[in-house]
Amino acid sequence: MKLKEALEQKRFVVTSEIQAPLGDDDPEALIDRLKKVRGRVDGVSVSEVELEGVVGDNIKTCDLLKQNRFNAIYQTTTRDKNRFQLQKDLTAAHDTGVENLLVFTEDYRISGDSLQESMFFHVDSGKIASVLEHLKEGRTIDGKELPDKVDFTLGSGVEAPWGKNVPKRGMEEMEDMMNVGTGYFLTTPIFDVDQFAKFMKQVNTFNVPVIAEVMILRTAGMGKFLNRHFKSGMVPDWVIQKLLKAPDKAKASVELFAETVNSLKELCQGVHIITIGGEDKLGDYLNAAKLR
Repeated sequence: MKLKEALEQKRFVVTSEIQAPLGDDDPEALIDRLKKVRGRVDGVSVSEVELEGVVGDNIKTCDLLKQNRFNAIYQTTTRDKNRFQLQKDLTAAHDTGVENLLVFTEDYRISGDSLQESMFFHVDSGKIASVLEHLKEGRTIDGKELPDKVDFTLGSGVEAPWGKNVPKRGMEEMEDMMNVGTGYFLTTPIFDVDQFAKFMKQVNTFNVPVIAEVMILRTAGMGKFLNRHFKSGMVPDWVIQKLLKAPDKAKASVELFAETVNSLKELCQGVHIITIGGEDKLGDYLNAAKLR
């Protein structure tokens, strides 16, 4: 089933994310790790990454996902790209058969396989709207005809830790993206479900599906790293303490994930799972949360 169909049928969708291989990384090995959950996830997004001048080819990775019967989600940012670069990347993704697009600026969201990656959220709605409008009509932004009309199921990032006090500008940004045609909003990582419930009460007025990002924390050190380097208090202390004191760290990690996901099932329309390089263990977490 396509991601768009799953969303339209109000199915509780499950997506995950990988990082495009860098350098000598073997993309086939990455896909092999994912094959264990084929049919259990509605989409796999591929994040853009650049490390010491080496850039991962996320369009090629999307193509490889499609060849292996995964719904690929092309993930891109808008801050450091002009309209022509966005147009080039989106048409290249479309040419490989990719039907799903996930867009952010480049600010604040965990991405890829490593905690060293940047975080980002929000979208430059004017820039992406201009490009998508032209592509849907089958022409470039400078008026040239394209061989085909280009359309995507669009997802866009939103910051969830606002809780019940979503600022006016935040609501306006979501409304802007809704007008662009976003098919769903993807949140920043959710650890405090009560706060997220308050957030959902406000944004439910948009009547656009919300997918909550859930990060697999395997150790207390990962939680401390996030709080120290990205946002103080991002991971609640009780979560860190549970992982720190647990005699079986792996079991505690799975339990935390399952508890979070089961609490989210009544609040939103899906989860986007960040494995941070743990694709080979994703099946264990899906089992624990009873996700297909």
